[in-house]
Amino acid sequence: MARFRRARAGRCAGPVRAAPAAFRGPVSKNSDLPKRAVVGLALVGLALAALWAGGWGFWLVITVMAVLMIGEWALLAQDERQRRLAQYVMMVPLAILSPAAAGPGFLALGLVFGAFFFVAIVTRNAKLAAGQVYVGLPVLALLLLRDHPQGFAATLWTMAIVWVCDSGAYFAGRAIGGPKLAPSISPNKTWAGLIGGLVAAILFSAGYVALAPGSAIGWWLVAVSPLVAFASQIGDLYESHLKRVAGVKDSSNLLPGHGGILDRLDGLVFAAPVAALFFAIHHQVVVGGYWW
Repeated sequence: MARFRRARAGRCAGPVRAAPAAFRGPVSKNSDLPKRAVVGLALVGLALAALWAGGWGFWLVITVMAVLMIGEWALLAQDERQRRLAQYVMMVPLAILSPAAAGPGFLALGLVFGAFFFVAIVTRNAKLAAGQVYVGLPVLALLLLRDHPQGFAATLWTMAIVWVCDSGAYFAGRAIGGPKLAPSISPNKTWAGLIGGLVAAILFSAGYVALAPGSAIGWWLVAVSPLVAFASQIGDLYESHLKRVAGVKDSSNLLPGHGGILDRLDGLVFAAPVAALFFAIHHQVVVGGYWW
């Protein structure tokens, strides 16, 4: 009888299951603040150290981040693990060639689109292959910016514009509110926030130029800063769209309290190529030719 009662109790109890997320108690956002702060400071420190080092140190950090971003893109594309392997396989030689390929003309750009066609043919999935362009263009843009004669100041400005625009948009949106920018994609974004972010980018650029004078770091940056900032907001919205389509909250859980690499760099993905284009145009007009 004792064995029967224990067996029946075991069958009735069944396996222990976690309660559905909708029925769990509220989770305090403040519990993640220390974790977010530590990870955020570590990321800022790593970015500044790599940016200051330049050369192969900067390339190494950018390459590692690019490979991680490709993996997250594959998850958002909802593809199989063996197809994601094609992304890694193609991204490794692309990243290795990037510093050298940035020299001879636009070979680096050809490598990016060559990688796109390779993955598209191998996997027969254009959406998965698009990750080569989505990740490859900002990677090459950052490498080219750092290789600029005033590369530290140029790249730091580009990265800072994204953060300043995000911060300005957040505070302006909270303070003013108003009509939603893209409610079906990002319900919290407002038109007031977008305008506030662009204004913050302009004001920051004016102060940056005043403190970092130079032939390439001139007042023309103030004029193009809203365009670079706007590109960063488009990048933010696009990544939000990708996550909604994939049905996920974050691109990954790689960074505790922050989500994935794409969640942190979504604005820079679009802003870096736009900034590199403006620096290339300025160098062509003022100096002549290209610096790479």
